[in-house]
Amino acid sequence: MQRRRIGTKTGWGLIAVGLWLLLAGQAQAVESNGPYYATPSWAQKLPAATRFVVLTDWGSQAVLDRETGLVWERFPPFTRHDWNSARVECLSRTTGGRKGWRLPSLHELASLVDPSVSSSPLLPAGHPFTTIPQRYTHYWSATADANSSDGAWNVLFVDGLAYNSYKSTPNYVWCVRGGMTADAY
Repeated sequence: MQRRRIGTKTGWGLIAVGLWLLLAGQAQAVESNGPYYATPSWAQKLPAATRFVVLTDWGSQAVLDRETGLVWERFPPFTRHDWNSARVECLSRTTGGRKGWRLPSLHELASLVDPSVSSSPLLPAGHPFTTIPQRYTHYWSATADANSSDGAWNVLFVDGLAYNSYKSTPNYVWCVRGGMTADAY
């Protein structure tokens, strides 16, 4: 039986050409964006005037956040639910003629908080959301408390902080589409 040696000049040359072609192909990858948003990146910081886009083709009922790539309800209902009901509420919701809504993770919900704003709610100045109350109102996240099976996290837009509540506590619901959540339901 004959054995081949890869270390010959010809063998190394073929390997080098193959690697060059592989790397050259990766360097030429092209990305294209949709008609009204830039590639979302959690590393960018956009002013509210360009960060949020009201989606008119969704009956102006939804808002694209160009920073995160998430689509938020523009008019979250002013009703309260316990945590399990909040998850079901988002799953069954139809907003802008679309299904596919879910409860946001704690990080996604907190991404709407602007700590530089001095009055409630602590959302970026010029945001397009209209039913976010000015008073002491918690919004559920999908993030359960890792230390207690009875608790889950929520955000209070009066102070911009995250709080832990019992899952049986009635809080408000603000559903989102897109992205991925690492939170287990």
